[in-house]
Amino acid sequence: MNLLAISGSARSTSTNTALLQTVSKIAPNNIQISVFDGIGHLPVFSPDLENITLPHGVQQFVDAIAAADGLLIASPEYVRSIPGGLKNAIDWLVSGEHIVDKPIALLHASHRGGDMLAQLRLVLSTVSQSFATDLFLRFPLMNKTPQQVEDFFSSAEHRQQVQTYLARYEAFYQATKKPA
Repeated sequence: MNLLAISGSARSTSTNTALLQTVSKIAPNNIQISVFDGIGHLPVFSPDLENITLPHGVQQFVDAIAAADGLLIASPEYVRSIPGGLKNAIDWLVSGEHIVDKPIALLHASHRGGDMLAQLRLVLSTVSQSFATDLFLRFPLMNKTPQQVEDFFSSAEHRQQVQTYLARYEAFYQATKKPA
């Protein structure tokens, strides 16, 4: 199974990006995870640009989503809301078909962020028929460096939590697949 892990942060030392990168390293061999950390490089969404050739970065983002079997999203909370860059990225996907049936689940790198998570759940359940509302994993990583995040997962307990989460995701993915 090939997953695309989307970081909702544009920060180069984001704990959410570090979480996704670490999860990709410790995933079982049957699950490959690519991390997309280019939210900050996407142009501002405009419906006027949808009916022509998409901007290069947007096309790469859309292609990465189309190629993935499913999506994992981890995002910080900004001003008790979804970061503008992540909302912008989702806006680029709304009128296309690539996200509609794509299995999606959330991870979170903080003990805070409930308002953003509630909004993100609402948005994702609106744009995708396969958003896993009950598949969620959270770790208290706020203000940790990427190296500290990686060190955090040297613990067998934390690695096992990730393995269990990914096994649950795989079961969810299998349940959402349409018969051939």
